Amino acid sequence: MKQANRKLKTFALVRTKIMTDSPSQVLSKPKRRNRWLILIAAFKLAQALLFIAIGVGALRLVGKDVGDMLERLANHLRFNTEPRFVNFILEKSTLVTDRMLRRIGEVVFIYAGLDLIEGIGLYLEKTWAEYLTLAITASFLPWEVFEVLRRVTWIRCGLLTINALVVFYLLKMVIERGRNQREYVKE
Repeated sequence: MKQANRKLKTFALVRTKIMTDSPSQVLSKPKRRNRWLILIAAFKLAQALLFIAIGVGALRLVGKDVGDMLERLANHLRFNTEPRFVNFILEKSTLVTDRMLRRIGEVVFIYAGLDLIEGIGLYLEKTWAEYLTLAITASFLPWEVFEVLRRVTWIRCGLLTINALVVFYLLKMVIERGRNQREYVKE
């Protein structure tokens, strides 16, 4: 009876460990880190820093005349303000309001926060971070495919490729975790 209780407790501990740890932690040596998860985490953290910079920039423009600032920038960079594209940008910049800039800042900070959570969780090799990253990244793939089909650029193709690789890698890890859980339940 005592031996059966001990086996049951051991099984419960092993099952809890499998459900809370990443497959990389269960399948590899305890000290070895999953370098692909760390690479994805670094990408997510860099993306978060970019979005934080964009958010700060948007909020710093609140209360300022964006059109005037862009015109001064164009003159400083010695752009000819007569071409259609530069003139179009300068005209459209007058439509940007303080309310719009605040909304842009808010949305960008929320997305930066999600990227920070994903990056830190992936760096710590947490299962919930893998699922979160998988869900968020996969949800943006159709939009990225649409953007690439609309206009092919190296940046769009590169981002689509990176995000597709992230989704496939994390999906592979989640499937491995499911297999490992089924094997332990059978034993």
